[in-house]
Amino acid sequence: MTARMRFDRHLWKEVTHLLTDLPVALIGFVYVVLTVSLGVGLSVTVVGLPLLAAGLAGARWLGRAERARARALLGIRIDEPSPLPRRRGAGFFPWLWTALKDPVAWRCVLYEFIRLPWGVLTFAVTLVGLVVLWPVLPFIARGLSNVDRALVRGLLSPSDELERRIAELESDRGVVVDTAAADLRRIERDLHDGAQARLVALAMGLGLAKEKLLEDPEAAAAMVDEAHGEVKLALAELRDLARGIHPAVLTDRGLDAALSAVASRCTVPVTVTVDLPERPAEAIEGIAYFTVSELLQNVSKHSRARTAVVDVWRAGDRVLIQVSDDGCGGARLDGGSGMAGLAERLGAVDGLFALESPAGGPTTVTAELPWRRREVSRLAPQGG
Repeated sequence: MTARMRFDRHLWKEVTHLLTDLPVALIGFVYVVLTVSLGVGLSVTVVGLPLLAAGLAGARWLGRAERARARALLGIRIDEPSPLPRRRGAGFFPWLWTALKDPVAWRCVLYEFIRLPWGVLTFAVTLVGLVVLWPVLPFIARGLSNVDRALVRGLLSPSDELERRIAELESDRGVVVDTAAADLRRIERDLHDGAQARLVALAMGLGLAKEKLLEDPEAAAAMVDEAHGEVKLALAELRDLARGIHPAVLTDRGLDAALSAVASRCTVPVTVTVDLPERPAEAIEGIAYFTVSELLQNVSKHSRARTAVVDVWRAGDRVLIQVSDDGCGGARLDGGSGMAGLAERLGAVDGLFALESPAGGPTTVTAELPWRRREVSRLAPQGG
């Protein structure tokens, strides 16, 4: 608050908000009294609870209108609460229960109850200030408006922790969807440009060899030999593609063997240590594998390291992964090395990603994943 209050446009906006408090509060008070009393009074009948749920949904709209009025006249910005979760096929009763226990709607109802006596007070005091207490009107308007701001922030703002968590989950869901779509496009591109193109060339080569089989057996044999080489290359590409989707060694032998296989393909010597009491859930195991695989590819391409170390262990309810190398360092999340994508993927499953890579090295990447036990497949063979 400045030492000398001025009659500027901000003051007149505050005065407008205070004078409109009474009519707006009267509308909201009548609405919530009617809907809540009718819903509670008729709760012994079939229509009572649905009517109350509909009234609470309307209270949410009143809260949205109040937030918009506060933004326009009081200059405060309150984030909109998340909408009620809707599940397809959940049915009427789950929706009804969700609507009846909606904390945002009940806080809007409380706000409208409080607003009527406060609206009467602000209307009367502001009107007296306009007519009689003109010299001190700026101080009156600012004091009353600050109370209005506190009410809006206290009752109409989202629940900080819960809404933050919901927003994070919504963002993580978007990351998962985008990542899955990108992986599908990559697989489709690799199939189209690699194995499919080789198989098309193989089919054409075999067709030509068939035509020349009687006319020029030696040329046909050479073409068949060439086709045999194409088959080997196509099989190698399909094998690499299948390994990129989900390696068989990870499914059959677990994370230790799979990471050792990845380390053997790295251009620098890698020491792998996996200390897990049991195999984690398949999704966690897969994310851990692809995280280490991506990090070791970065070591091969960018680090100029002589050695690298991979450690995987369990600490409480977390799986910790640490990949370090003695290379040149200087890696960054925004450096185009795929680190940002790894951080997003880990964040989508409540994981953490920490990068320490000073210029000159060494580089240490620490990742955390939630520990989930592996479910035994019902189709697994049983001894007896």
